[in-house]
Amino acid sequence: MTKPANRLHFLDAIRAFAIMMMLQGHFVHALLRDTYRDKSNIVYSIWEYFRGMTAPTFFTITGFIFTYLLLKQNTTGFENPRVLKGIKRAVKVIFWGYLLRLSFYAVFKGTLNPSFFYVDVLQCIGTSLLLLIGIYLILYRYNKNLFQYTILGIGVVIFILQPMYGECILEFLPKTIANYFTNRNGSIFTLFPWFGYVCFGSFMATLFLKYGKHRAFYTYAVITLLVVGLGLVFYSSGLLMLLHNLTGVGIFKSVAYNNFLFIRLGNVCVLFTIFMLAKNYIKHPVINKIGGRTLSIYIIHFFVLYGSWFGLGLNRFFYHDLTPVEAVIGALLFVAGVCALVLYYYKYEDKLKAQLHHVLDLGYKTIGINIPEVFLSFKNEIIQKYRSIRYARR
Repeated sequence: MTKPANRLHFLDAIRAFAIMMMLQGHFVHALLRDTYRDKSNIVYSIWEYFRGMTAPTFFTITGFIFTYLLLKQNTTGFENPRVLKGIKRAVKVIFWGYLLRLSFYAVFKGTLNPSFFYVDVLQCIGTSLLLLIGIYLILYRYNKNLFQYTILGIGVVIFILQPMYGECILEFLPKTIANYFTNRNGSIFTLFPWFGYVCFGSFMATLFLKYGKHRAFYTYAVITLLVVGLGLVFYSSGLLMLLHNLTGVGIFKSVAYNNFLFIRLGNVCVLFTIFMLAKNYIKHPVINKIGGRTLSIYIIHFFVLYGSWFGLGLNRFFYHDLTPVEAVIGALLFVAGVCALVLYYYKYEDKLKAQLHHVLDLGYKTIGINIPEVFLSFKNEIIQKYRSIRYARR
């Protein structure tokens, strides 16, 4: 197997690990009983710390994989086929991000639920990819190094300025737009600081592409990532305080006192190191398939756990109600069940689509309803409701 294939294989393994960590994290967080959420308990504290690594890992690996595939092409600009694919993928991810938060009960009442406008991980990832494509189109045709170090600089600036934009409310913007930049209205993920992780992942990808053909690349990469990761975890706060003492700039001190961004980036670097060391032991097709189906897994888990459109998920019936043993067993079954369901679907995708098409045709002939027209009418109704709400708020 060639080195590029090895690298992509190891990246899919990280993505598979991140999505499974997300599944169990969401399950336990949603269903574990409040009396067991004791941060003084060493087991719960360890679980909570590792759960905090999931989102930084996912955003970093997203920037890495997208940039790796983007820059690997021989063409640049809009001639690069990965640009159009990336735009389509980003729009699809953003669309699903909003669709999953839609409540049919609210729509039937002639309105949209407030949580529909919240920005969650999918909207944030999709918008981050669009920003990354925009930066690439502007800079990469002029100078490869300019794109490489600009993206690194953007990531650093986003992390350093976190105390400034972290308190922004942005009341002058429509909430639909403001929700991408502030969580004051209920958004779960916002572009800043999470786009910063995408930028760091993108920068790492440029290094892999630039030096990946060297014979001792993996050795140096493992050592470098481990040193950088441990340095960020244990010494980044001290370095920020040193910069504050040398320059007198207060923002360095503010970041040092709440230094979760750089520490989590260090965690991600260490995680990369572990998977790079284990890359010869994780060559299983199931791992690759899980890593390649993260969007589908996320969508299915959202329906099963949160109920999405109708709110009839596990969260409705077992919200903060499970003991630790029940939560652990349930999380394992939840992860295995969701992944198996998605992989099973794609294994028999063509057959299942043919059966669904047959059922729809049969239903149309039986009751005389044109299903595509019903969905088109429903979509137009949602758009009209959104526009009426938006204009009413002005």
